Amino acid sequence: MFRSLTNLCQKNLKSSYYLRRQILFFNHINHNHINHYRFNSTNKLSDFDGLVLGTYKDGSLSEIASKEISNNIQQTIKQQLQCAGVKGKLGEVRVLYGIGKEEGLPSKIAIVSLGTKSENLKDSLNKARVAAAAGVRTLCDQGAKNIAIDVMTSEHGVSEGATLGLYKPDKLKSIQNQEESVKISPFGSLNSIQDFTWETGNSPANHMTPTIFTENVKSFLKDLPKVEVIVRDEKWAEEKKMGSFLSVGRGSNEPSKFLEIHYKGGKEGDKPLALVGGISIKPSKHMSEMKIDMGGGAAVSAALYGIAKLELPINVVVTVPLCENLLSGHATKPGDVVIAMNGKSIEVDDTDAEGRLILADALYYTSSTFKPHSLIDIATLTYSIMAGLGTDKYSGVFSNSDKLWEELFKAGKITNDHFWRMPLDDFYLKAMTKSDVADYINCSDSDYGDACNAAIFLKEFVYGLSDEGTVGKDITFIDKEKKDDVTKGNIIDKDADEINKIRYAHIDMAGIMNTSEDSCCDVKGATGRPTRSIIEIARRIAVYK
Repeated sequence: MFRSLTNLCQKNLKSSYYLRRQILFFNHINHNHINHYRFNSTNKLSDFDGLVLGTYKDGSLSEIASKEISNNIQQTIKQQLQCAGVKGKLGEVRVLYGIGKEEGLPSKIAIVSLGTKSENLKDSLNKARVAAAAGVRTLCDQGAKNIAIDVMTSEHGVSEGATLGLYKPDKLKSIQNQEESVKISPFGSLNSIQDFTWETGNSPANHMTPTIFTENVKSFLKDLPKVEVIVRDEKWAEEKKMGSFLSVGRGSNEPSKFLEIHYKGGKEGDKPLALVGGISIKPSKHMSEMKIDMGGGAAVSAALYGIAKLELPINVVVTVPLCENLLSGHATKPGDVVIAMNGKSIEVDDTDAEGRLILADALYYTSSTFKPHSLIDIATLTYSIMAGLGTDKYSGVFSNSDKLWEELFKAGKITNDHFWRMPLDDFYLKAMTKSDVADYINCSDSDYGDACNAAIFLKEFVYGLSDEGTVGKDITFIDKEKKDDVTKGNIIDKDADEINKIRYAHIDMAGIMNTSEDSCCDVKGATGRPTRSIIEIARRIAVYK
């Protein structure tokens, strides 16, 4: 079976490097499952109580399964699908009972349609992901607890879909009210990483304080080579003069934390990829959903796990500012002015717009200390992005680099976790520099374009990109061709690759942080996105750098 898996990988994956790393990863974390589950006569598929097989629109089995399932059974499957009137739509499921008992097949076999045959990697991944999720969920609904699954068109997609389709946010329920665990063989891959993001996002706030978050991350990453986890405290933040970050947690008794994670998979001295995760808040009617508000921090922490597991030859630094935004006599008040790490003053006009305050210091610290070649921050930052892009589909991306955007776009296509480019334009900075008492204000007086305002505000705190000479001034008429301006970093709307500046992308994931209903690959609650896309962008940077 493992040899067949390798052949399928070689056929479908364009990058031989990715092939090696992916197989290494699967073998490392689930070697026993692979040994225990083979489509051949020496192993008893009858030991399983369910089997998922993929079929194409014409009723034929997927390439792997067709070599291991007898012709008689294949004909029986095709005939029963025809009698049932199956249309062959992607994810359509029929369960057949007892059709292969004499050949040692499980008593329940979920036949899942893959639609028409795939013509590219992205299509193969998505079809396998959807079909696997639909198949295992159907069998679990019928009581199956030990399920074997066909790798179909992509072992990567199957491994994700199978586990994504089974996740249940019931960790905090009493044992008798939790659903029994289900064993899926033979594969489990980056889905377990997204599970971490799910669990973190679905945990109530009192079960996921800044301290608990950092302890969970340390436990999650503790056995990984080349990974170092550092937890900074408030005293350290005060020494770094992170007044913007510290202002948000003043009202809480829970101490703020600053999480820093390093993965050293590249050469010593190579510039790293930097990932910054953050938080935000939404209107009061959605307040209970704010347990998912640390989705960006969870996503970058989980992505680091995947990057390390894949042993990507790249250096990565992750930073996550963690705090609770609560009311008390110590809390920041509207009209207060705080001083960020870069020395700039910020008037806090809206205490609900606190996500950008903590990210400001995290971005400056990360970019000025580690000098990354690319910096990506991810946060459930604004309600505005949901008004523009809706929910469940797209994250908004604001970037100064066409090349970095293109890699993000391709990564989203591969993982079926899509991005949409939004404007990172100095036009929006005008609204964020209208304070009478400070260099910046943390929100504009307009009801529109807040996602764009927040993105350009954050860019001002990326070392080397902020326009130091024009804070609070009309920057429309800057001579963008002046060489000295380019040298000083005063041109803030030229492509980063053109002027050899840090590549920056802000991802506003508010619209995809949770979902209100179950689907094949998502369960109601926190989605765990865009963890897989961040791993994929890191892979692409590592391979094509």
